[in-house]
Amino acid sequence: MSELNQNAVLTDDYEQLLASDTPLLDLRAPIEFIEGAFPYATNLPLMSDDERAQVGTCYKQQGQTAAIALGHTLVAGELRQQRLEGWQAWLNAHPTGVIYCFRGGLRSQTVQQWLAEAGRPVTRVKGGYKALRRRLITELDTGFEQPGFVLSGLTGSGKTDWLTRSPLSLDLEGYAHHRGSSFGHWAEPQPTPINFENRLSIARLKQRRAGIESWLVEDESAMVGRCPLPKRLYERMQQVPVLLLEVPFEQRVRQIQHDYVEVMLAHFNQDISRLSEYLQDSLKRLYKRLGDRDWRRLSQQITDAINQQILGFGCDGHQEWITELLNRYYDPIYRRHQDSKEARIVMRGNEDELAHWLNKQPQSKTG
Repeated sequence: MSELNQNAVLTDDYEQLLASDTPLLDLRAPIEFIEGAFPYATNLPLMSDDERAQVGTCYKQQGQTAAIALGHTLVAGELRQQRLEGWQAWLNAHPTGVIYCFRGGLRSQTVQQWLAEAGRPVTRVKGGYKALRRRLITELDTGFEQPGFVLSGLTGSGKTDWLTRSPLSLDLEGYAHHRGSSFGHWAEPQPTPINFENRLSIARLKQRRAGIESWLVEDESAMVGRCPLPKRLYERMQQVPVLLLEVPFEQRVRQIQHDYVEVMLAHFNQDISRLSEYLQDSLKRLYKRLGDRDWRRLSQQITDAINQQILGFGCDGHQEWITELLNRYYDPIYRRHQDSKEARIVMRGNEDELAHWLNKQPQSKTG
């Protein structure tokens, strides 16, 4: 291979790359990509996990020159050609795409050179994944200093659905793939904490580039499932004004039935046995707080409701356990939680009343 081209095209416009959904070709090993990546990144590594481990060991024992030589030995001949063709195919499908490795070093430099020699020049990210990730961490640390709001409400109020009505909103539960409760896990797995942060940070970055300075999030604990909220955001959520969404109890019961029974059944491709397992597993998480007697009663109510579904009587049988769980568990907890925020509640009302109030506030755009 010829000497690496020191005049190859680089970009360090990290904000533009992230906010414009630029296609990103991630050349890191799969194990690195799984730990943390960006929403619009594709992983076509220069080296497999095993190859990277071998080169890393060689580097520690024999130094950089020997490690580079080993890398060229491992990724050579037909294997190199296969990977080169994969990168070319990706670039043909994503003409505006850019490439990077962890620090913008030898891996991405090597691939950039190989592609140039094959007649396919491409831009490389200066500083690589680490530089892009650092820009997103900065956004998490500074992007919530502007005025914001927290949307609160009892379980089943439809807070997540209401958030879609405002351009200020950031869907924490959507980014985390979790509804933030014992029944909140989705059919799909949650992202890694790093990927959750990346999604949230990019969303906030897009807001601010569009001139939207204020922000609105749903009231959450410090963890959304297994994803911790960024420290500065969580701190700000304890300081900013609160909007309280109030809806009738019966509407909340139907909302929970929709979210945790009907929607989840669709996720499970109408497999009622999987729905039953999901509901029972979720209830089991509350065993210690409910106590054995209440847990057994609610568990039997879920079983009875599932059996009614199997017999063709629809989903309404679930309203019995939903009603009892709200009355005995969720509502007392959330009312205490809301009492602690009473002094910060600036508006309470139904869906339309909150939306009307928020729209009347001073413009949230800069300038």
